[in-house]
Amino acid sequence: MPLIIVRNDITHMQVDAIVNAANPSLLGGGGVDGAIHRAAGPGLLAECRTLGGCRVGEAKLTGGYNLPSRYVIHTVGPVWQGGSRGEAQALAACYRNALQLAIARGFETVAFPLISAGVYGYPRAEAFQVATGTIQAFLQQQELHVYLVLFDRDSFVIGAQRYRDIAAYIDDCYAGAHSDPRAQQRRRAALLECAPAESAPLCAPSAASFPAAAAEPPAAAYPGLRAALRRLDESFTQMLLRKIDESGMTDAQCYKRANISRKLFSKIRSDPHYRPSKPTALAFAIALQLPLEETRSLLAKAGFALSHASVADIIVEYFISHGNYDILQINEALFAFDQSLLGC
Repeated sequence: MPLIIVRNDITHMQVDAIVNAANPSLLGGGGVDGAIHRAAGPGLLAECRTLGGCRVGEAKLTGGYNLPSRYVIHTVGPVWQGGSRGEAQALAACYRNALQLAIARGFETVAFPLISAGVYGYPRAEAFQVATGTIQAFLQQQELHVYLVLFDRDSFVIGAQRYRDIAAYIDDCYAGAHSDPRAQQRRRAALLECAPAESAPLCAPSAASFPAAAAEPPAAAYPGLRAALRRLDESFTQMLLRKIDESGMTDAQCYKRANISRKLFSKIRSDPHYRPSKPTALAFAIALQLPLEETRSLLAKAGFALSHASVADIIVEYFISHGNYDILQINEALFAFDQSLLGC
């Protein structure tokens, strides 16, 4: 199942378990730890007193008490000391051990904060990379719905140079699609010319403009239509499955690379006429590493197009044109520019 980045308060997440970035005593503190203890109520502190603390990288389980999540997984992240004292390994262990505990308990959904990125001083960009890399590697072998919950936009830091490059690419493409004021004036004038009466739909034709209803059935009225409908083009599902076969990937490898759940992929595979959402169609194009023209073709099968009127489309186009098909990096950029993420 996918990794989904969301902006939310982790104490509001309705999942099987949320992860607490705890301190070694497990008795509460500041930041996320304090917020979770306050929201859960005194029962959480009472149970934590029985656990005997927690070492860095370990994970321990308690009930959720007053939280909407049923359980809390407590893990202790490393304090940042410059990056040369095993901080990355210790931080990755926090995510792995919490995920393994979730699988062992049969959980289907789990939500993480960005561990150690608060008072423990771990640089946010590096903490984010460890989190997404570790979770992504784990999900290649396991089925779990994982949320990475960022409290606000300041909790996320995309690489400065990449941000500038993408912003410049957006400016170039977006400006090109919106830079003709005369065309805009003509469009507005055309709309004003057919402005409707208050109760009428915009540019609504009169009843007299429609011919009388044909008495004969559609096939008789349009003798070539039935034959044309029998020549329908390859559907989205058919093209997707063909491309998976051509790539040499297994189905599981493809939907995991696309950040798509097995359940959704099963629906698509079983229905030749399935119509996915645009983020889903794009996610499969990224997973299959399709060039731009083939990406456009796959989107067209689902009734969509890449457009320079869409910031999200321009960002995806930027990554494809640069040969970067890492869906997590693409989603990082989409998140940074307040766009919907790929996959589901």
